[in-house]
Amino acid sequence: MEQPRYLIDTNAVIDYLGSKIPGSGMDFMNTVIDAVPILSVVTKIEVLGFNAPEQHYKTLSDFINDATVLDLTNNVVEASIDIRKKYKTKLPDAIISATALVYDLVLISRNTSDFKNIDGLQVIDPHNL
Repeated sequence: MEQPRYLIDTNAVIDYLGSKIPGSGMDFMNTVIDAVPILSVVTKIEVLGFNAPEQHYKTLSDFINDATVLDLTNNVVEASIDIRKKYKTKLPDAIISATALVYDLVLISRNTSDFKNIDGLQVIDPHNL
């Protein structure tokens, strides 16, 4: 059986880099990140758009540069439109969830309530492992 692959939401990146996730969640995240982290372009924008002090910005930037960032493809755009219409989801969350669905990824996010009703989307909260 194939191992799941994961898409990491912005809040999980910030919590991970700030060591704000409990031990078992950090162990899980270390495993995911060792296999090359996968992010949506929205997460890249949100993380690097954060007004962080220079030393923190370098950590954020290095993390993003080491990750695979999935851009907006037509399939992701169409899935985002469908999600926005069906679930009344905020645009960033629609793009992130659509990216996970299109690429068959499990989403890692602390904000599970933002994604709980989206059919077919698997979400893991690293704070609750």
